[in-house]
Amino acid sequence: MTSQPTQKTAPPAPGGHGLQAGLKNRHLSMIAIGGVIGAGLFVGSSSGIATAGPGILLSYALVGTLVVLVMRMLGEMSAANPTSGSFSEHADRALGRWAGFSIGWLYWFFWVVVLAVEATAGAAILEGWIPQVPQWGWALIVMVVLTATNLVSVGSYGEFEFWFAGIKVVAIAAFIVIGGLAVFGVLPGVDSEQAGLSNLTEHGGFLPNGPGAILTGVLLVVFSFMGSEIATLAAGESEDPQRAVTKATNSIIWRVAVFYLGSILVVVALLPWDSKAIADKGSYVAALDSLGIPHAGQIMNFIVLTSVLSCLNSGLYTASRMAFSLGQRGDAPKSFARTTGSGVPRTAILASVVFGFVAVFFNYKFPDSVFLFLVNSSGAVALFVWLVICFSQLRMRKIIKAEAPEKLVVKMWLYPYLTWATAALIVFVLGYMLTDTEHDGRKTVLLSLLVAAVVLIVALVKEKIGGGRATASVEVRDDVKVG
Repeated sequence: MTSQPTQKTAPPAPGGHGLQAGLKNRHLSMIAIGGVIGAGLFVGSSSGIATAGPGILLSYALVGTLVVLVMRMLGEMSAANPTSGSFSEHADRALGRWAGFSIGWLYWFFWVVVLAVEATAGAAILEGWIPQVPQWGWALIVMVVLTATNLVSVGSYGEFEFWFAGIKVVAIAAFIVIGGLAVFGVLPGVDSEQAGLSNLTEHGGFLPNGPGAILTGVLLVVFSFMGSEIATLAAGESEDPQRAVTKATNSIIWRVAVFYLGSILVVVALLPWDSKAIADKGSYVAALDSLGIPHAGQIMNFIVLTSVLSCLNSGLYTASRMAFSLGQRGDAPKSFARTTGSGVPRTAILASVVFGFVAVFFNYKFPDSVFLFLVNSSGAVALFVWLVICFSQLRMRKIIKAEAPEKLVVKMWLYPYLTWATAALIVFVLGYMLTDTEHDGRKTVLLSLLVAAVVLIVALVKEKIGGGRATASVEVRDDVKVG
């Protein structure tokens, strides 16, 4: 492993000072751990359980394996060249300017839509607690507060995310321990006759709706994994980017296994998969209720709110850093690449949050038309990002080996065969989504492809007009730079 310089800053844009290494190791560790735990795990798992029964565990395992493989590829590239643009800059370098431009803007679009979704979800919970403030008021408040924290410094983002992610991690860990004790009948003071591993095979068997339900379950849970790549973007503003990326990549296996598979296993062991309580209350609330824990619904609302705020915080950070990177490469307005004295890309943050506010407005004014289009048209971006990472890694391995082989501190397993297998699996999932009309899978893929085609056309036209632009700040060099 190469030694790291004591201070790392991105090459400043005119009028800026560049990004700064303001994230501490503990921030990066918690961002990596908490980034894989989305609010979708808490609120979306009940539909997956209803669809696949206990077999939903195989759906989560399949998607989890996919995420582990994609993160391994991304870790290989990002450890060699940690940048704020992450996979977008790698695609720019490996596949061409059109690829970096397209996937960068699609990813930014995904996160500004997520801002609206999460702000509305958080506002609904807060309005239930304090109804004197209308839901739109709460959405405005949470957006403004988290925008302010991101504008102060990257360290303030890291500190907020450290505590948000910490609450999620502690909550799930406690749930797994307490639920696990109840499943094996050793939890004092709890009489849960319906709990037990027999729930995995009774009530119609492990696959009550047939093997095909596993793939349908994949469609329902795949998007709850989006966010695992945030650590590779944030690493560029850390004290030791290469070490941060390597650590995040190596820990992804146990994070997926514990937080997703572990917690879902506890849920389906505590209650029969077809329990009415799971459908009515949600999987985690129903599980807590079955243990006799008082105020289970409010406890889970607090945890979901924390997850929502965490997602909002990270979403704004991620969107702004992607916009910053695009600005650096000339694929967005140059003002996006300018930073304040504390290393904050203020224009990129404000531009991202403005579009977030617009999306929130559409959610309240046109929820079943404009906003629904935004959600569906950004829904498959996660899979597009993962596919681009696969193809970028196939090319970048050769580039890194030729230019700086000592930077290959993280290596994709069984290259290139496992990379091709992962890409094929992603294409298969996208193809299977086209057959899904019950859960809007077809609509999501088609609308996402439409938006992707528009962005790609813009990228190709811009590249043709711009001519032979030199690739910006994505070369693999001996000195690791932030940016």
